[in-house]
Amino acid sequence: MRSPNPYAAASAANTYAEDSIINAPPVKIIRLLYEGAVRFIDRALRTDAADPQSRFVHWVGRAEDIVVELRCHLARENAEELADTLAQLYLFVEERLLLAMRERSAEPLGAARDVLCTLLEAWTAVEVEAQ
Repeated sequence: MRSPNPYAAASAANTYAEDSIINAPPVKIIRLLYEGAVRFIDRALRTDAADPQSRFVHWVGRAEDIVVELRCHLARENAEELADTLAQLYLFVEERLLLAMRERSAEPLGAARDVLCTLLEAWTAVEVEAQ
C-alpha cells in the first residue's frame, strides 16, 4: 500500500487557499492586507531593532510593502474624499515605518500599528454590515 504523498496534500491546500483569496470579495482582501501589515509589525516588535542581525528591517519592510500597495490602489473614482483621507493615513503609516527602519527603532511602529488597527476595525465593520 502506497503512503499518501504529503506534497500533493500541501499543493491542494495551497490551491484552496489561493482560490479563496482570488475569489474573495474586495472588502475581505483589504481586511487580509491590514491583518498582514499588523502581523508583520508585531513580528518586527518581537525582534531587537538595534541588532543588525535581527529581521527587524525585513518585517517592517514587509508591512510597508502592503501599505504602499493599499495606497497605490485606492479607487478615487468611487469616493474621492475618502480616498484622499486614506492616502494621508497611509502616507503617515509609511513615514513611521520608514523612520523605524532608518533609525532601527521600534518606537515609531506604535503609531503605525494603531492607525492600521483602527482601519482594520472599520473595514471589519463594513464587512459585517454588508452581510
